[in-house]
Amino acid sequence: MSESLYILGHPIGHSKSPVMYNAVYEKAGLDWHYGFADVPTAAEAEAFLAARDFLSLNITTPYKPEAFAAADVKAASASLAHGANVLVNHGGALIAYNTDGQGCVAALERAGVSFAGKSVAVCGTGPTALSILHAVAQAGPADVLLLGRDRDRAHRVMRTYADELGALVGRTVDMPAFKEGHLSFAEVYKQVDFRFGSYDTSRQALAAADIVIDATPLGMNPGDAAPFDTALLHGGQTVFDVVYGHGETALAKAARAAGCTFFDGAGMLVGQAVVTVGILRDITGVAALGIPEDELFRIMADAAGFDL
Repeated sequence: MSESLYILGHPIGHSKSPVMYNAVYEKAGLDWHYGFADVPTAAEAEAFLAARDFLSLNITTPYKPEAFAAADVKAASASLAHGANVLVNHGGALIAYNTDGQGCVAALERAGVSFAGKSVAVCGTGPTALSILHAVAQAGPADVLLLGRDRDRAHRVMRTYADELGALVGRTVDMPAFKEGHLSFAEVYKQVDFRFGSYDTSRQALAAADIVIDATPLGMNPGDAAPFDTALLHGGQTVFDVVYGHGETALAKAARAAGCTFFDGAGMLVGQAVVTVGILRDITGVAALGIPEDELFRIMADAAGFDL
């Protein structure tokens, strides 16, 4: 049966998602087609979502909140992030997920980065940052620092996340880790030290962080500055930027110059796509999607031309 799947956002011309997913569906022998849904306004995005004329969507900037609002059922990953980057149409009902965090952590761990016992700074206060914050916390760090331009906003976002995580732990059977060796929701709530701040007020913490993750869209436009003073970076730190495909960002240039180990968002894109294929397999029951994760990663990375 032919099915339509899309990436929804604006602008998305740089996205490697169509070539990646179509390579998987071809390998699986499925008559599925994945295309672009590049819509310039929120109203058009809302109309596209309301039509529900798709099997699944990946959602990127700036429509994750609209996708979240359109969902009938919200997985914990989407609820904690307050935004969805995956919607699956299951019998007319839209189920929302956020796979950004799992994709980010999986990509870094695949590259040899360990979060266990580390100090991690996450830049940004939107859905992508929150998804990454939670996945990082499940990877077992000593502490996670959420940073934004405004300290009070970072505080509100962190407090809301902590309250909602506590509520999930309190009213459900403990939700397990998404990967062996990671923490369950209850373990995250009890063991991880969560902090917040602004780029200006947390300079010392940024300099002391073992891992710095920029989950903002800065770098997607020419001339974008890094979100914080990159003079704080130094050798020994690992720096990750969710942006990819827009040339060398200011953060990438500064991190490399400072001797940091740097990764862009290409690996995260592949990592979250692997998670998405698993979600589609589970919901649709299509056995052909049961391709081992390592093979999925290789198929998608090769299709996108990524050397990962």
